[in-house]
Amino acid sequence: MSYAMSDLLQLTVSEGASDLHIRVGTPPVIRVHGILHRVEGPALKPEDTEELMRSITSEEHIQSTRERGGADFGFAFGDVARFRVSVFKEKGNFGLVLRQIPNKLLTMEQIGIPPSVKELLYKPRGLVLVTGPTGSGKTTTLASMLNIINEERDEAHIITIEDPIEYYHKHKKALVTQREIGVDVPNFAEGLRRALRQDPDIILVGEMRDLETIEAAITAAETGHLVFGTLHTTGAAKTIDRITNAFPTNQQEMVRIQLSTVMQAVISQLLIPRVDKPGRVAVFEIMINTPSIAALIRDNKTFRIQSDIQTGAKWGMVTLDSFLMDKYQQGMISREEVITKAQDSQTIQQKLQELELAQAVAQGGRKQ
Repeated sequence: MSYAMSDLLQLTVSEGASDLHIRVGTPPVIRVHGILHRVEGPALKPEDTEELMRSITSEEHIQSTRERGGADFGFAFGDVARFRVSVFKEKGNFGLVLRQIPNKLLTMEQIGIPPSVKELLYKPRGLVLVTGPTGSGKTTTLASMLNIINEERDEAHIITIEDPIEYYHKHKKALVTQREIGVDVPNFAEGLRRALRQDPDIILVGEMRDLETIEAAITAAETGHLVFGTLHTTGAAKTIDRITNAFPTNQQEMVRIQLSTVMQAVISQLLIPRVDKPGRVAVFEIMINTPSIAALIRDNKTFRIQSDIQTGAKWGMVTLDSFLMDKYQQGMISREEVITKAQDSQTIQQKLQELELAQAVAQGGRKQ
């Protein structure tokens, strides 16, 4: 056996890698700033991946992998780092992916979230959703938001329901109860229902992936709790539609009315590779619920939400496309990323052309 798990974990931490991949037929692979790099050394054999897997996986999770084809769990590498581990079978062999969870919680400024979001953390109730594709930093954003509540809100009881628990929160000004799916509670919906009997002020639902969980989250928000949740959608309009469409047709109108009153905000985020230095930068779309947006949700006119966001700067709203343009003008991201990630790529290409034309004219003027 040519690799020790502790050495591979140490390498992942010291290189600042987000993930470590272990598969048969290739040396271990780490992902640094979004790019995969093979570790120098021989390809792993089936017995190597099994040995590496066994060094960190409990008998119970090995059993689950055999029976169900996979298991997920949190794992602490001493005091150095925590990892979210996914063990699975592929072509009959064991495979592993370990996602590194940063130990240090970032401030809102470090993540780059606009200040308007901070006001949401002091709301007495309602639903705040952080959305975006897998690996876009939703968990980090939410953990940082909870940390601010924990540090600044007296006597608040925060309950989190996570799969698995990624960031550990200590009790600061608030009291924090963290519950893990499969360890402390069977599933998200059940965790939410039980949470309501545990005197919470703030509830975090790791993932709103099914009707039961979505229903329970809306009920919790309606009954006077501040609920944070995540969805794998991009953009506010799609998020509202996704929630509504999870319900049977005859309930959808009722759900829209509920959402129009409980929704506080939808924060969509993406992580984009930087061009000015190694790393990635977060870009956001922020929708804050206003009477106008509430009416659009209620009347099933979500397609108009985008234009409200465009004109809603005074409420602290921002569109993804303007955020992208901003980062491009600051020299942080490439032109290609702006076009491929924009929600309205035609308009954004027009704006880029106008910008480039203005720059060319300005340069021409300087030369004379």
